[in-house]
Amino acid sequence: MIVVIFFMSWVKLVINHEVTLRDGSQAFGWWAKPPVEPSIKVYIYNVTNADEFLNNGSKPIVDELGPYVYIERWEKKNITFHDNGTVSFHQEKIYYFDESQSVGIEDDVVVIPNIPMLSATSQSKHAARFLRLAMASIMDILKIKPFVEVSVGQLLWGYEDPLLKLAKDVVPKEQKLPYEEFGLMYNKNGTSPDTVTMFTGAGDITKYGLIDKFNGRSKLPHYTSDVCNSVEASDGSIFPPHMTKNTTIYIFDKDLCRRLPLVFEKEVVGSDDIPAYRFTPPDDVFASVEENPENACFCPQGPPCAPSGFFNVSLCQFDSPVLLSFPHFYMANDSYRTAFEGISPPDPEKHKFYIDVQPVMGTAMAAKARVQINLAVSPSRGHQTGGYFPGYHLPDHMGLSSLPKEMTNLMGLATSVPPHSQGWSFGGPILPGWRDVDHSDMAVGERSQQVEFAASTPRSHKPNTP
Repeated sequence: MIVVIFFMSWVKLVINHEVTLRDGSQAFGWWAKPPVEPSIKVYIYNVTNADEFLNNGSKPIVDELGPYVYIERWEKKNITFHDNGTVSFHQEKIYYFDESQSVGIEDDVVVIPNIPMLSATSQSKHAARFLRLAMASIMDILKIKPFVEVSVGQLLWGYEDPLLKLAKDVVPKEQKLPYEEFGLMYNKNGTSPDTVTMFTGAGDITKYGLIDKFNGRSKLPHYTSDVCNSVEASDGSIFPPHMTKNTTIYIFDKDLCRRLPLVFEKEVVGSDDIPAYRFTPPDDVFASVEENPENACFCPQGPPCAPSGFFNVSLCQFDSPVLLSFPHFYMANDSYRTAFEGISPPDPEKHKFYIDVQPVMGTAMAAKARVQINLAVSPSRGHQTGGYFPGYHLPDHMGLSSLPKEMTNLMGLATSVPPHSQGWSFGGPILPGWRDVDHSDMAVGERSQQVEFAASTPRSHKPNTP
């Protein structure tokens, strides 16, 4: 027994040593330039009766278009190690349109809510009457409508908007927006200007892969408590090793406007039969304040707060009325979905957000980061064309490709050696199937969530670099 305890402790030390980020190590190479190519699948709801909706108040009819698939290539840039066991970097993401996996091309035309116009209308509803009338006049002169017709490529990567162009000329410099075009992923193709400082695991393996500072700040400035403002979370690629089923992991992304908790759901099998834990957000993560009082800190301006199933990210989106939810309003009241015609009922297998993590090493093996963007705008006094569009959304489905053999070999060693040693401690052999993974709740064919890439060369977007 003493030998076994010593052996398992040694294995744990080896794993800690192997995963710690050090310049020149294999783990550092995988982290700095991941040998995987994730994909992002975009689904867009094309409004097919915009005129009838505006003129007659008809129920909006939408047609779900997608997926439009982009292959991503990631690399950490400007990497700097610090003496306190942290490392700083800028994240580069380059997107390549993969027509072979997409339902159409980037030139496909869609009719969508005019987000800049509706945002401006929403923000002006508390302004003085003469300002609201002036804005209404400007929109009439510029012929700005609540819906616009744009291509898929323009919606994602940017198009010239007359309101933004006007704001560039008349808004004081200190109040100007940091972009001149509107696009849901505008200026995100290239090296991010945001500086991320992350713990390497040196000195404290329990903080391995967690963010220490984001743009030099250890807290967000938006909310009413340190817990809700905390950025101490993973970027979604690596996590502290030696997880248990009671571990709560956190991920942080600037666009989420918070860190998102994930809890153990079930055991799954990933690449090369490596066992993994599936983590998913708790059911009350986007619950209303009445249902989950701990979410009160995410509503700093007080009631009305976001309804259940939604999270208000306007504080990170220049006060635009943007709310996140899961696709097809999964986990929200079904009345939001049925307010539209053309949105199918949510399916947990298709719309749930999850990450599969190898628990011993803390490495992400697969992920489906499914998020839906919703625009909620009420009509303003003096500008009746504002309308109310709570269901504008663009679901974001992200999947990781299969992991390279070198990584899965190390994971296999990490998961296989300790159980073997436990078998020796009882004096008997380990029979086949020692991993003790319960697959009874797994769907047929559910192993690793891999993306197959066609041999055709994807089209690259010109990267934007700071």
